[in-house]
Amino acid sequence: MLSINITTLGCPKNQVDSEFMSGLISENINYRIEKNSQKADIIIINTCGFIEDAREESVDTILQAGQYKKEGQCSHLIVTGCLTQRYKEEIYDLIPEIDAVLGAGQYEKIAEVIESVVHNERLNLVGDPSFSYTSNQPRRLQEAHYAYVKIAEGCNNRCSYCVIPDIRGPVVSRSVEDIVQEVKNLAANNVREIIIVAQDITQYGIDLYGEPALVELLGKLNTVEDIEWIRLLYSYPERISQELIDIIRDSDKICSYLDLPIQHSSTAIRKRMNRRGTTGQILNLIKKLREEISDIVLRTSLIVGFPGESEDDFQNLYDFVKKARFDRLGVFKYSREEGTPAAEMKNQIHEDKKEERLNRIMDLQREISLSKNQKRLGQKLEVLIDEVNDDYSAGRTRYDAPEIDNQIIINDNSPQVGEMLMCKIVEAYEYDLIGERLK
Repeated sequence: MLSINITTLGCPKNQVDSEFMSGLISENINYRIEKNSQKADIIIINTCGFIEDAREESVDTILQAGQYKKEGQCSHLIVTGCLTQRYKEEIYDLIPEIDAVLGAGQYEKIAEVIESVVHNERLNLVGDPSFSYTSNQPRRLQEAHYAYVKIAEGCNNRCSYCVIPDIRGPVVSRSVEDIVQEVKNLAANNVREIIIVAQDITQYGIDLYGEPALVELLGKLNTVEDIEWIRLLYSYPERISQELIDIIRDSDKICSYLDLPIQHSSTAIRKRMNRRGTTGQILNLIKKLREEISDIVLRTSLIVGFPGESEDDFQNLYDFVKKARFDRLGVFKYSREEGTPAAEMKNQIHEDKKEERLNRIMDLQREISLSKNQKRLGQKLEVLIDEVNDDYSAGRTRYDAPEIDNQIIINDNSPQVGEMLMCKIVEAYEYDLIGERLK
């Protein structure tokens, strides 16, 4: 029996793809999934190629796996994902340790690719980037109690800094009926939380139905029994509708949580980014969300050092963060990506300046995050347990997404992973809370 490790890099959308590859592999009695890459006969690396840091991590991981081929148990190496979709010839030609390069839309071929490389064939299979799976395909979850549900692939936004439309293609949505069936399948397997993902979930359905269909989808998902939480990731602020606000506010299952990838507040920079909306419009949306959904938690991601970002533009961003007081916030330095309009823009910003601006925003956000967390002191919150160790357990509230947001640390190792329990918040730090289990 061959042991196969799948190493996943990048975003939750890649995790979904890896879980479907794992499902297909697990159907073959001659294969077994191995968590430790150093103990695997075959290593599959699902790469990210979005920005420079992600590419470097992907290449380093590939080269490390190449060393396992020379010195360890690994006999074959397969590379797939966004990096291969973007650099299909370069990856295949420059890294001879790779036995097969598989495109981002070719995951359903993983079993036959494994058979081919085992018989010493070297393959380069990179075609159409869009892979739209269906609910009847096998899937092996990385976590038993929560699951990401990818409702669409690709993106139509064409932001000037972003290569995703070139890597993943235009929006390709799954049908409402198929997504609902998948969520029913997950619920039947004791999944408590589903996390809706796409490059931009507010674009969902425009290719199938001629208009956005996210609200319709959420209405159907809201009726699926045994799902406790429905979380929404990556909702572009330009398309947040009143109907979406209403369904979040009125649903017990849909978490009062939105991830709004704003990227920048300066109207001038947003225009150069090919993003719609002004500073004032974004602030008005944030105000509206907080007025209509009283307990909503807002996350955003920002880019500093975009070409032409002046001191005034950065000060606009800094003041915006201070005024908006996001509950969760991530900052990235602009990455100059070949083939994008922004890469050809004048007035590229020096790396040192980008680093300085990133640090200033994060210093400000730490203060905001600590202040907001301290307001949780004494509150009694429902916590979904993600992890249990010898001395403690850790989980999340409905206001926190896995891996990127706050954890609740509980000095009690008796809960089970996937259990929901009530906790009282007794200590608060910048990015974590200490909870006391209520009997």
